[in-house]
Amino acid sequence: MALQWYPGHMNKAKNQVQDRLKLVDIVLEIVDARLPFSSRNPVLEQIIDQKKHIIILNKADLADPKITADWKLNFEQEGTKSVELDAKHNKGLGQIKSLIRSELADKIDRYEKNGVKNYRIKAMCIGIPNVGKSTILNRFVGKNVAITGNKPGVTKNQNWLKTNIGIDLLDTPGILWPKIDDPKVGMKLALSGAIKEKIYAPDDVAIYALNFLENHYMDQLLETYKLDNSDIFNHTTPELLMDLTKKFGYKEDYDRASRKIIDDVRKLKLGRLTFDIPGEFYEE
Repeated sequence: MALQWYPGHMNKAKNQVQDRLKLVDIVLEIVDARLPFSSRNPVLEQIIDQKKHIIILNKADLADPKITADWKLNFEQEGTKSVELDAKHNKGLGQIKSLIRSELADKIDRYEKNGVKNYRIKAMCIGIPNVGKSTILNRFVGKNVAITGNKPGVTKNQNWLKTNIGIDLLDTPGILWPKIDDPKVGMKLALSGAIKEKIYAPDDVAIYALNFLENHYMDQLLETYKLDNSDIFNHTTPELLMDLTKKFGYKEDYDRASRKIIDDVRKLKLGRLTFDIPGEFYEE
């Protein structure tokens, strides 16, 4: 599923990010911990290349903790600091504050030596839609100043937000890149909720999810849907979707069954899952 679009507000937001980058000390790049690679916007990566930045693996409570640890090590080896966060339940925010100050320690020290006390750090928050950026901002500020929603495209403007910890945050809209060429990346983004439902076919995404679960989370798949090995090995993945449709009592309503599988993945019915595996992703 290769996807192509470029809504006007996304192009405008990309240009604004580029223009305002000189105003900030550091960039907080927020990604979905279930998709640490697929939820990174390569266009934004190019724009922020020369600026200090931290990767925030949000929604860590939804992701496979072992694979999250692998990704943190991977980013560290590439020279970028990362931190896992569960913004919804306010877990891990203190680590981000500490890491920001650690990364900017030299700059803060220079300002203090020049007589500037209590220097306010300016940070830009970027990320694709639906990675939880607004929730993180609200946690930082301590009240609901950014609109949240479990769907892409909620934030439309760029706004400065003040915190009581000496950091000013520049909020930006979620920005996707113009064309997603890799079908697997498109599937993963759709599965996570980063892409609006009208853009993809539910059965395509459900079949991708079932195939991935067969290869990486077989036990969860068997247990959740009360299957046995013969259900998997004697059927193709599309046939498995048809069998599950009947099992759910949906007759031949494959779209309804597909949406249920997608919803089950998002609501942890199959446990904590990560769809980007470091080694495999680079092999692809």
